[in-house]
Amino acid sequence: MSQQVYLPSYSIGEDVYKRVPQICSNYGKTAIVIGGEISLSKVKDKLLIAMKGTDIKLLDFIWYGGNATRENIERLKNMKTVQMADMIFAVGGGKSMDTCKALADMLKKPVFTFPTIASNCAPVTALCILYGKDKVEFYDAQKPAIHCFIDTKIISNAPIKYLRAGIGDALSKQYEVCFNTRGRILNHTNNLGVQIAKDCSERLLQYGVKALDDAQKNIVSDEFIQTVLTIIVNTGLVSVLVNLNYNSSLAHSLYLASVKIPDCKGHMHGEIVSLGVLLLLLVDKQLIQAEKVYDFNQKLDLPTSLMDLGIKDVKQIIDLILQDKYLSFAPYNITKEMIKEAIDILETLKHKKTF
Repeated sequence: MSQQVYLPSYSIGEDVYKRVPQICSNYGKTAIVIGGEISLSKVKDKLLIAMKGTDIKLLDFIWYGGNATRENIERLKNMKTVQMADMIFAVGGGKSMDTCKALADMLKKPVFTFPTIASNCAPVTALCILYGKDKVEFYDAQKPAIHCFIDTKIISNAPIKYLRAGIGDALSKQYEVCFNTRGRILNHTNNLGVQIAKDCSERLLQYGVKALDDAQKNIVSDEFIQTVLTIIVNTGLVSVLVNLNYNSSLAHSLYLASVKIPDCKGHMHGEIVSLGVLLLLLVDKQLIQAEKVYDFNQKLDLPTSLMDLGIKDVKQIIDLILQDKYLSFAPYNITKEMIKEAIDILETLKHKKTF
């Protein structure tokens, strides 16, 4: 049985848009730029300057619709300029990226990504998370974006909440993947992804605090670059290489459960996942790592208990967590008693202020 693996590529720096004509010209002469309203305003002038005097024409700059939904994808599919374009340039954060990746996959068009925030690995993954009413759909495109253009200056100027959430989301990759693949015999592709995953959380624990501090001062430091690359590229490579069944565990189970709780609506994906990391580590009795992450979350003002997310009904959240099908790939059966014990530990620590 044959296997195809499409790996993402990327450029990073403050002048990466100058590389767009060289990298994209082999894929067509026209592009449609799709993203969030603020994100489009951040890249528009830079892209227009980069395309000036080249063979690539930007047909239009279009708002993606505000959420990654089937409805917004269908609306974009029916636009004449989208149909005319040879390429799709996806701009912004996770939801606009996922909208564009799914759109490009359905239309069989090449897609290039231009992240304006570092909130997750969506710019380099094939997986698209689409939202419906109180549900989440995983749409797996055939391949990731052809190339990702990471403008560090634009990302350093973004609201700090996105980088904080990006760190929280990426923090889960090492722990979830290594947990779900424990004791398994893996093929080459999955094993390669696991090896990359083993470095994700450690790099964030090493560079994350300084990176966030520098970002608040709009400083593009080495720590900032290392952190952005870990959020977007390292975790993205793992998502591409590792089977979806091994990519998600208890940390993301908490997020999927929280989607159904109105009080959590104001919290970002990565914030919620970072608390899920603590639950996973405590359930798995990785107490040294749990203490590291707990201290790290405190320093970054990430959640350390359910009360930080406004979740009051513990029984409800546990029942919702256990509905996640990806928990079945854990190396052992995770019970409600295990999760309740982990939650109780975090609630106790919230009052003690120390691990």
